[in-house]
Amino acid sequence: MYKDHPVFEKPEDENAKIWRYMDFNKFVSLLDKSALFFSRADKLGDPFEGSYSKANVRLRPEVYKDKIPANVLKTFSEFSKLHIRFTAINCWHLNEYESAAMWKLYLKSDDGIALRSTFKGLKDCLKDENENIFIGKVKYIDYETEWMPEGNSFYPFLHKRKSFENEQELRAIIQKYRYKKNGEIGWSTPPFDDGVYVKVDLSVLIDKIYLAPTSPRWLFELVKSVTKMYKLDRDVLQSSLDDVPVY
Repeated sequence: MYKDHPVFEKPEDENAKIWRYMDFNKFVSLLDKSALFFSRADKLGDPFEGSYSKANVRLRPEVYKDKIPANVLKTFSEFSKLHIRFTAINCWHLNEYESAAMWKLYLKSDDGIALRSTFKGLKDCLKDENENIFIGKVKYIDYETEWMPEGNSFYPFLHKRKSFENEQELRAIIQKYRYKKNGEIGWSTPPFDDGVYVKVDLSVLIDKIYLAPTSPRWLFELVKSVTKMYKLDRDVLQSSLDDVPVY
């Protein structure tokens, strides 16, 4: 279930709109499982996922001078890498309106679907008490020159490179560890393979369902039929980007 955390920056407005873009198959999977998929961080496709900036590596000796021994600092990077396989992420786009750029980025065919929710809806839909889930906005920095906060294993997963700034990402994050009998973390055995499904209340999560601007008419009818079959009473709308201009 959702938990507050001091390093996660929340949207100022609980009712801030968020969007998740997907194809039809993933939409049906969501309905069938009543679960959101959290991808393991190293499976997201960004090689910088979970990393610190070059500025961090360059400035650490000065920042931690007289605080952390040099031999310990040398192990910092290797230790940081370990958390990537123990972190799972579910991504949303924070925006008042649907995004033409997001449609193009995430959809490879005409059967695209966007779910509209709110920050509050995402928080409140998470009912699985077996998972502690934290939600916050991603910050975009220059990895060459900007210092990223340290001292918490979540920080690298709440920062991305400036080139991704158009994503305006809101992340739900799980960090989970397995422990040995002696109480130490079992770094060789991550708790999930590709990721983990987390049960949600879809009636709380989903506000409206939008179809891609290029989607055919039959998809509109099919999505309405499928939502009815799964007893999800939500509006199914054609993308406003498909509107006809007036002169």
